[in-house]
Amino acid sequence: MQVLRAAADRGQVTTGWLDSRHTFSFGHFHDPSWMGWGPLRVINEDRVAPGAGFPQHGHANMEILSYVLDGALAHRDDNGGEGVLQPGELQWMGAGHGIEHSEFNASKDAPVHFLQIWIQPDRVNAPPAHAQKGFDPQARRGRWATLASPDGADGSLTIRQQAWLQGVRLGEGETAAFALRPDRRYWLHLAQGAAEVDGHALVAGDAIGYVDESGELHLEGAAGDVADVLLFDLPA
Repeated sequence: MQVLRAAADRGQVTTGWLDSRHTFSFGHFHDPSWMGWGPLRVINEDRVAPGAGFPQHGHANMEILSYVLDGALAHRDDNGGEGVLQPGELQWMGAGHGIEHSEFNASKDAPVHFLQIWIQPDRVNAPPAHAQKGFDPQARRGRWATLASPDGADGSLTIRQQAWLQGVRLGEGETAAFALRPDRRYWLHLAQGAAEVDGHALVAGDAIGYVDESGELHLEGAAGDVADVLLFDLPA
């Protein structure tokens, strides 16, 4: 089974400083048909105004990934984790038994555009933790890179779930493939640019979910900005 989630159909929350698009139910946006995809619970595409952001607040028992598309995002938590996230970098915060953190636009002049991703962990009440890592965009041109995994494979960030996050960047005419397994489920999210995936023309924010599927996915970059494709490989 394949399920298309068009960017235009996502939930939207707009305030004076935040423009957020929700792939799945989150906050004031609730749709019983879109509560998540297996343990993948949240993909929010956020644009935050200069100098603004999310003041300190708490989380527990959630794996939270932040992926900056443009601008810079400043993180600080009460477990000693802090840093400024730039494009091409991925941040992991394992909320564990409880953590308080804030996320702010690190610039006073330019907006920050990023994805906030939540994955339910495979264990509860672990110690909270934080890490971030940069991934060379050129090293991902036409080649999948492992960005997050249960075991830190290939220099990826380690998360507490039997899930893998893969990323590839495709210019016009560049191609990539990925072998699907029927005992896993997958969520493909186009973060930027445009691409064709097995005949589906996708633009930024579009996504396709896969359940009980096998065979190869075939991806090809389209005209315009380089496509930044994220693929979540999840427990069935």
